[in-house]
Amino acid sequence: MAGVSLKCGDCGALLKSVEEAQEHAELTSHSNFAESTEAVLNLVCTTCSKPCRSKTESDLHTKRTGHTEFVDKTLETVKPISLEAPKVSMEIDDNSSGSGEAAEEMIVPDVDKNILEELEAMGFPKARATRALHYSGNASLEAAVNWVVEHENDPDVDEMPKVPANSNVGPAKPALTPEEVKIKAQELRERARKKKEEEEKRMEREREKERIRIGKELLEAKRMEEENERKRIMFLRKAEKEEEKRAREKIRQKLEEDRAERRRKLGLPPEDPATATAKPSVPVVEEKKSSLPIRPATKTEQMRECLRSLKQTHKDEDAKVKRAFQTLLTYMGNVAKNPDEEKFRKIRLTNQTFQDRVGSMRGGIEFMELCGFEKIEGGEFLFLPRDKIDSAIINSAGTELNSAINNPFFGVL
Repeated sequence: MAGVSLKCGDCGALLKSVEEAQEHAELTSHSNFAESTEAVLNLVCTTCSKPCRSKTESDLHTKRTGHTEFVDKTLETVKPISLEAPKVSMEIDDNSSGSGEAAEEMIVPDVDKNILEELEAMGFPKARATRALHYSGNASLEAAVNWVVEHENDPDVDEMPKVPANSNVGPAKPALTPEEVKIKAQELRERARKKKEEEEKRMEREREKERIRIGKELLEAKRMEEENERKRIMFLRKAEKEEEKRAREKIRQKLEEDRAERRRKLGLPPEDPATATAKPSVPVVEEKKSSLPIRPATKTEQMRECLRSLKQTHKDEDAKVKRAFQTLLTYMGNVAKNPDEEKFRKIRLTNQTFQDRVGSMRGGIEFMELCGFEKIEGGEFLFLPRDKIDSAIINSAGTELNSAINNPFFGVL
């Protein structure tokens, strides 16, 4: 495939023609060019028809003007590049003396020298400062600095601008004093700092809103899960009651049939239905006695409720609650790892460290008692006998304590 552009080997810029390559070489002193099959991008703004030769240029155009719609006309304008040097056309003018008219000369535009010096004093390269003054209309130092900020990512921002020689118009703008330059520079820096702070505050607010939204969604999901679980349990209990009621009805019918059969065998007359219906109290009492028994809470559920109660009681002391949980977890871990060591199974209740961490927290001692510890010697010690160590209960206690420490929603619902 024939080349459709020239690529600068020094900076990677794509150029449409030999003329552009020559101009690029004059401005940058780059001399390494090669033919490329990569087409020069041509994005045309649908609002103002401005062509943009890169995605960066189109983004900057959108930032400056608010125009967001671009049409990619790269394939419409692409054509094989000619590597022949451009020829200067000479036309004979009948009204002239017969000499050829040279091609129009391109020169660096005149800009306000004082503002240019001020920009260079601020640290901007001469080519960038000249380009900024030219494209900002030599309006002011502030306008030039704003132009540099908006176009700092342009690939040609450090290239010296060129204009036709006959269109160059000298500027006539008043210069700023050194004091005014310092004030302007300070104002620009202060404005940039405030803009950055406002953007950081806005982003922090957005992040906080997102964290709150996620937290609410998690709480709502947890609530809905528990609500569905309660409904499921109620449905199961209702189904059990109905099934039990049907079973009692079948038994009652069977008893009546057996009673009628015995009366028939004994030669007794059938039982009067009115007499049979005169005893409504029996099934009522039976109904009350046969209600579904309430399942007692398991040891794990009691431990979970104890930890939840402790956290709710001391909800304004998160650090102390977490320390109590971690201390209890350490006690359970020592018992699980060293069940034969009495020092891990016997705790003095008056010990200051124990009181600070667990004893002073309402529910801490109750949790240890649920794990099997008993008060001995007049309530001076908590002791877990070796023969009463239940590995399943100790492991369940560790699991519940881990959940209480690591789950931020433990005890919330």
